[in-house]
Amino acid sequence: MSALLILVEHTNGKVKKYSLELASKAAELAGKCNLDLIALSFGEGAENTKAELEQYGVKKIFAASSLSAFNSEQYSAALVQVMQEQSATCVLGSASPFGKDILGRAAMKANAGLATDCIAIDCDGGKLKAKRPIFAGKAIVDVSLESKIQMATLRPNTFPLKAQAVTADVVAFAPVAVASRSELVKIEESEAGVMDLTEADKIISAGRSIGNADNFKMIYDCAKALHASVGASRAAVDAGYIGHDHQVGQTGKTVNPSLYIACGISGAIQHFAGMRTSKIVVAINKDADAPIFQHADYGIVADMFEVVPELTKAFQGLMSE
Repeated sequence: MSALLILVEHTNGKVKKYSLELASKAAELAGKCNLDLIALSFGEGAENTKAELEQYGVKKIFAASSLSAFNSEQYSAALVQVMQEQSATCVLGSASPFGKDILGRAAMKANAGLATDCIAIDCDGGKLKAKRPIFAGKAIVDVSLESKIQMATLRPNTFPLKAQAVTADVVAFAPVAVASRSELVKIEESEAGVMDLTEADKIISAGRSIGNADNFKMIYDCAKALHASVGASRAAVDAGYIGHDHQVGQTGKTVNPSLYIACGISGAIQHFAGMRTSKIVVAINKDADAPIFQHADYGIVADMFEVVPELTKAFQGLMSE
């Protein structure tokens, strides 16, 4: 039987939430297309992804634990190797920086069709059909993959988790070594204790009107009181006020929190594309005509420098009860 292969991302064996979403959707597609669902995972702890992945229909996990140092060329070649050896006709990954890099390279190597950043995907007659946003989310295009091998990346925080428990086998996978023209020089760790925005349940973000990097302390204080993560608009990141890891939007992270508080963010379509699935949106802006209010469940027309400290006090009081 042919297979549907997914590329799984994890940290020391803990599977990323968006990879679980990927597995859940892939299990649904595998059932429709009559394919076996298998997974490939790289790096230390790859074999430890079993407990989580088998809850979402993955039947076999190829654990390439020996490939601990990130290398796009080696990883993409290994993905193609598994595709060929397991007769994978469909290959899915997350539309994360990692997934887009590896699947893009693998698609070129395998001469496969690739649909990127999909927000919907289905299987019809053995062929993948997807929807993906274009023009910063202003339009949605239908994509039909007609190649022998079909590949797609799915937008994180878009697909629901649906458990489909099976028993998975773990196979130790040693990829064939390939020549590489790149070398991993160093890894810069993100801020200690900071949760990945794509995993955060509550986020408070600020825009360029925060003024400077020092003023982000006000946002951090509020986030700490709320047990939330800190986000930012691209304008704030480009101004050097905060690192790119905090950027929410089309060129940053796509998030799906239960609560998103936007402070001094105008609400450009590029930013909205990254937080549009937030359950509750609270907007704080001095400009009553700011586009962000069109997407907010609750709006406060006021100066964030007056509102946020009061919110911090309120959250501290609530959390201490």
